[in-house]
Amino acid sequence: MPKRIVSPQILIQTIEMKHKILYVLPLILVSIMTYSQDKVTLSGTITDGESNETLIGVNVYFPDAMAGTTTNEYGFFSITLPKGDYTLNVSYLGYTTIQERISLVQNIRKDYVLAPESNALDEVVVTSDQPQTNIRKPEMSVSKLSINTIKKMPAMMGEVDVLKSLLQVPGVTNAQEGASGFNVRGGSVDGNLVLLDEAVVYNTSHLFGFFSVFNSDVIKDMKLYKGGIPANFGGRISSVLDIYQKEGNNKEFHMSGGIGLIASRLLVEGPIQKDRSSFVVAGRSSYIHLLLQLADEPNSLYFYDLNAKLNYKLNDNNNIFLSGYFGKDYMDFNKSLINTYGNSLFNLRWNHIFSDKLFSNASAIYSVYDYGIKVKFAGVDWTSQINNYNFKYDFKHYLSSKFVLDYGVNSIYYQFNPGTLKPFGENSSVNPDQLAKKYAFENALYISADHRLSEKFALTYGLRYSNFMRLGEEEVFTYANNRPLLFNQEFQVYEEASSNGSLYYGKNKKIAGFNNFEPRLSMAYSLDDNQSIKASYNRMSQYIHLISNTASATPLDVWAPSDQYLKPEILDQVALGYFRNLKQGDYSLEMEAFYKTVKNKADYIDGADLIAKESIERVLLNGEARSYGLELMARKNTGKLTGWLSYTLSKAEQRTPGRDANEPGINNGDWYRANYDKLHNLSLTASYELTPKWSFGGIFTYQSGKAATFPNGKYQYNGITVPSYGTRNGSSLSAYHHLDLSATYTPKPEKTKGWRGE
Repeated sequence: MPKRIVSPQILIQTIEMKHKILYVLPLILVSIMTYSQDKVTLSGTITDGESNETLIGVNVYFPDAMAGTTTNEYGFFSITLPKGDYTLNVSYLGYTTIQERISLVQNIRKDYVLAPESNALDEVVVTSDQPQTNIRKPEMSVSKLSINTIKKMPAMMGEVDVLKSLLQVPGVTNAQEGASGFNVRGGSVDGNLVLLDEAVVYNTSHLFGFFSVFNSDVIKDMKLYKGGIPANFGGRISSVLDIYQKEGNNKEFHMSGGIGLIASRLLVEGPIQKDRSSFVVAGRSSYIHLLLQLADEPNSLYFYDLNAKLNYKLNDNNNIFLSGYFGKDYMDFNKSLINTYGNSLFNLRWNHIFSDKLFSNASAIYSVYDYGIKVKFAGVDWTSQINNYNFKYDFKHYLSSKFVLDYGVNSIYYQFNPGTLKPFGENSSVNPDQLAKKYAFENALYISADHRLSEKFALTYGLRYSNFMRLGEEEVFTYANNRPLLFNQEFQVYEEASSNGSLYYGKNKKIAGFNNFEPRLSMAYSLDDNQSIKASYNRMSQYIHLISNTASATPLDVWAPSDQYLKPEILDQVALGYFRNLKQGDYSLEMEAFYKTVKNKADYIDGADLIAKESIERVLLNGEARSYGLELMARKNTGKLTGWLSYTLSKAEQRTPGRDANEPGINNGDWYRANYDKLHNLSLTASYELTPKWSFGGIFTYQSGKAATFPNGKYQYNGITVPSYGTRNGSSLSAYHHLDLSATYTPKPEKTKGWRGE
């Protein structure tokens, strides 16, 4: 495929825009840097004592000063305090707490190494100051599950699944069992921004949703934002799933893996140069196709994926990371229907510490998702693809113990190939064809502040500016009255309009452009050390869309950029929550209510055919969506029996009125249930440690039936029976529930070296 280069004019405009903002940033910094000379800064990096991996979210807390911070995504922390002597606590779940007396008389750079606890229940130990950090931090609508916790949850055929574990937290559901993707607070699958080491993952499933693309062995940290989304994230309107891979053990060589019923996996990690550089490589593959061959079955299906990461510590202030992911699915049904799809990701990152208060990360990212299908009886070989080239530069400025700034820039260049058609088979009558390729350029600038106003009141507020340009080279159809979709008054149905001409846009010429400001605000008010009230608001814009009229994402879906017809979706969401820790953190309670609205929600006319569609605007209407609900989560954090109960009561609806008084729109312009609307969603997750050798897990799930459209009658026409349908999604499937159980036996739990198994 020939590479498309953005024109110099567009690059110059973008650079000038960024420079204007960067000129303003120093003025903002100067206005808020009003410190006295008696303040000093403690900064450093915190790592795992066994592997030397950096640790994310470690609590660095000074109880004397009632001040603290946490490590960022690369294990770095910085905190500024008045000169003096303090007691310092460094704590992290599953690790031994460090407590020391430290004298701060000048700026100090000090790294800490945490030793893993030998306690077999490390993932359910709650340290004394962890509840305090959760209560006081203005972070809400965020779900975190440790990998240790996920591995104790029952999994299909023993294959631990990161995405399936997210379905056990409030506000997250899926279209149906075996469906790919997930839905958050009534949002569609394409509204989720899924990141693996900052690179976008467009399809998160293997084998149509039965397994996810994330190998749990190589996952280091995972965080799901359902609301109150920080300003550094953008481009999607439902959620952000931020996942980081391990960096590799730079002290010792290690191997781990597993042999399963349908798939096996292997991870290898170790130092390249001890204490300075390391690598990690993890592979996974299924062998269902081999079992089918043994059964003399003509069908075949399998998947594989490979994770790799290298890191090198240049010096105390500079680190380089190179990470990648490669995955593929292959399904062959008796050579009559062949379906393939997969993701490939690359990311080169540079961490730089400018000073004890300023940390930066620059990333150059390439991501591609390709998908295709071959159908023998139709003689069709169809492939599609989306590529993006992404550059981002983020800064974290620790101005004081009460004020931290995040700011940065982001640019993404998109290449969309909606479809390449070729003949398949000797008798195919299909003529080769190439649907018009599409190009786009998305830019963003953001600034955000974490501000602790008092011991009880804390804020996170910020602003993101996003710009999107749909670019040529492309020939764009024009229509009479600028309406690609017509309404037939006689038959009361929508029909595709015929083009009355076209406009040609040359290479990198702007076809359409959009600009949006996206404010973000989160706040927390602590009633006392154990309970708080939190609220958040965020606006987000989504410029690329999954072209699908099915209930869940499939590998055949096509991504398309916004243009003059397919408008960017704009979300506004508010949330209010109450959070409480009981019995010194042994139990915790979280309650949240949310309300969200979406403008320009794409909707499709009845009977729309979206596969290999040259002009999607001919079957498209723009409407609106809304969802609201109440989420509850109760946890038991310590003891032999741990787990949580989550419950969501919610409603998700769409409305697409007519463009004028002569059109009814979809469903007569009334609100109707979204495809992913489920009134009740209940999940009970538990883990029980009977002995060091035996542990048990269980999950019970109950969900209301999803929306569906069923015929309400039928009639005969020329001897043909034709079904008659009522309102869209006016019916519902039956309620759904299941119970999963697991038992784990560890023969030698006390063994820490050599071969171990379970």
